[in-house]
Amino acid sequence: MTKIGNFLMMAFGLLLVALLGGCFWDGTDKDPEFLPLNDSEYPYADIPRVVIETENFSEIRDTETEFPARLQIYEDTAAVSGVYKLTVRGRGNSSAKMPKYGLKLEFEDKVKMFGMPKSRDWALIANYGDKTHLRNFMMSRVSEWLNAKFTPKMQFVELYLNRKYMGLYLFAETVKVARNRVNIAETDTTFLFEKEDEKKIDPPFVTTDLGYSFHVKSPKNPSDKTLGLLQDHLNDFENFLYYGRFGSPSKMPEWIDVNDYMLYYWVQEFSKNEDGSFARSVFMTWEKGGTIHFGPLWDFDLAFGNASRKENQNAEDWYIRTQRWNRMIFNDRYVVDHAKEYWREHRRLFHDLIDSVPLYRKIIERAVDNEYKRWPILQNTENWALKDPYKSYDEAVESMVEWMIKRYNWIDEQ
Repeated sequence: MTKIGNFLMMAFGLLLVALLGGCFWDGTDKDPEFLPLNDSEYPYADIPRVVIETENFSEIRDTETEFPARLQIYEDTAAVSGVYKLTVRGRGNSSAKMPKYGLKLEFEDKVKMFGMPKSRDWALIANYGDKTHLRNFMMSRVSEWLNAKFTPKMQFVELYLNRKYMGLYLFAETVKVARNRVNIAETDTTFLFEKEDEKKIDPPFVTTDLGYSFHVKSPKNPSDKTLGLLQDHLNDFENFLYYGRFGSPSKMPEWIDVNDYMLYYWVQEFSKNEDGSFARSVFMTWEKGGTIHFGPLWDFDLAFGNASRKENQNAEDWYIRTQRWNRMIFNDRYVVDHAKEYWREHRRLFHDLIDSVPLYRKIIERAVDNEYKRWPILQNTENWALKDPYKSYDEAVESMVEWMIKRYNWIDEQ
């Protein structure tokens, strides 16, 4: 069939779709211009649909193996992008083992997705353990309001993988060094690194004298000498924290950028993020001769009352400031005073986040119906990630909002 013939058939199909009120593009494997999308069971929910097909319909679970794939974006009745070539692999730590799992996408060429700056690297975040599907998105909102140097942009989407509906996801920028992401120099003396869970440490990494391990994301393929530079500096910092005599004037600003730390600290503390207690997914940057900068923020599915441990789920008590490096940093009176002042200056923004929950819920309310038809887990507590049972999605959201209000009031009273 000629290209004109193909186009006419496609146009007729889309006209039929519009008349019938649904989207069913039953393309063929020989047609490279469109990927099939059958939404007869899970109808359009007012957010973009991401359609991915792996080569030979390979099953994706492995977080190491990259599978060749194709991707296309659909809106209501038609594709709104061409077919992109990319590789796909699983992503996440414990979340990679869940029934609904995240994906790491690496496109053949840089692409601009949903108005976000061009890049080859993106993530699809499953949020399987967050029954509201709002926690990571809320983190991105308050991080931007507080003027973080970089906040990963995120877009709600629905995912179809190998012609199967996978559910509601966040299509997100990843944390990497780039002009439009973590904008630092790419040299052997400038670092982007992440606090890792000691149970799973991705190379290259350094481990400090206190036993904390950090995955080095930049520079790529660092030499032993380069890794030694970072390790020595972190050991020196820990030595200062452990043995330093905090007085006036404080020497803390010589080691960390206190303003960046306060942004990191208060978003983590307000949300009582279990990972943010310096467990994992804590990012930092450092350039030789400069201070350590905390951020960007990432990974908040165990936040806002959704912690995996019961003792961490209450809305009271200080949490982040009592953990690991944070506990030692808060031994400095300068830091304590700075934390009080930061809360006073920004407390309204944290309350605005609570007020914004109904707006964010509205964005995904139709997609949530599809999600819990595909994954009926609202009352399920069998998986460690699924904590409290809820009779409805509204109850899950209301429970989180009640927790946020209690948390806000408790902090304000302190």
